[in-house]
Amino acid sequence: MFNERKFTHTDPFIKVVFNTTFGFWVSVMYKQLRVAIIGVGKMGEAIVAGLIASNRCMSEYIVCYDISAERREYMRKIYGVKCFDKPSEDLKNVDMVFISVKPKDVPIVLSDIVPYLDRSSVLISVAAGVSLSYLRKYIPKPIPIVRIMPNLACMIREGMIAYSAEYAIDPDIERNIVDMLSLLGRVVKIDEQYMDVVTALVGSGPAYVAFVIEALADAGVRLGIPKDLAITMAAQTVLGASKLILDKRIHPAILRDMVATPGGTTVEGLLVLEENAVKSAFIHAISRAATKASELHLQS
Repeated sequence: MFNERKFTHTDPFIKVVFNTTFGFWVSVMYKQLRVAIIGVGKMGEAIVAGLIASNRCMSEYIVCYDISAERREYMRKIYGVKCFDKPSEDLKNVDMVFISVKPKDVPIVLSDIVPYLDRSSVLISVAAGVSLSYLRKYIPKPIPIVRIMPNLACMIREGMIAYSAEYAIDPDIERNIVDMLSLLGRVVKIDEQYMDVVTALVGSGPAYVAFVIEALADAGVRLGIPKDLAITMAAQTVLGASKLILDKRIHPAILRDMVATPGGTTVEGLLVLEENAVKSAFIHAISRAATKASELHLQS
């Protein structure tokens, strides 16, 4: 049986092969994605790791660029990818180009890569605070542009990726972009006006969750549980709770009430969290982070 999804011969990531021996039998084989990542800091590395882990983009089809000789050598050694210090002819052969550099470095990077971009390429910007309109000033119109905000969990293909696209983007191209991003985790489309908030919630989110896991584990250690075991239990508890909310499509408050039986231990713990305004502290932290993200904007 075939998947109900319809593929077209124009899909750059799909190759449909008709087997004449068996008549109507058709096999669908995924072509290897050809990807360039400009800037392989933590986020750039996470994208490389996730794509390779997906088996849809083998290391020989990935080319990376970074000004740091140390990072280039690291990426070659760990992931087996080609890595250069500046844009080269290799950019002409890729399907998608990720820009994963600091906002202040975006203008010079865009100027450097334009001569090498093929009309069939897609530009995907990971740079915080850099709008689609700003990117378009440097990139010729035939080349589609998408802005994304992922997080480090893309490294293990469990990332959260929010994206914004130009209104005029071709639906088939957008669908191909979403398919590719889905290799790295869960993908949602948002209006670009919310990108600063998403930067604070999604981009910074793993740090906040790690903070919670650390606090839970520290409590266990204080009460006598070995540290490694406490961290494992805390992390798995957070993972399990997250999967329950996502898989069962329930509000977090419902899960909280499912666990917090009247007069039980959970209620006592929740009372302490409420008394110390923990929820309010998280809301304030993300609000501050969103404000900081807005300060990174390059003038369009």
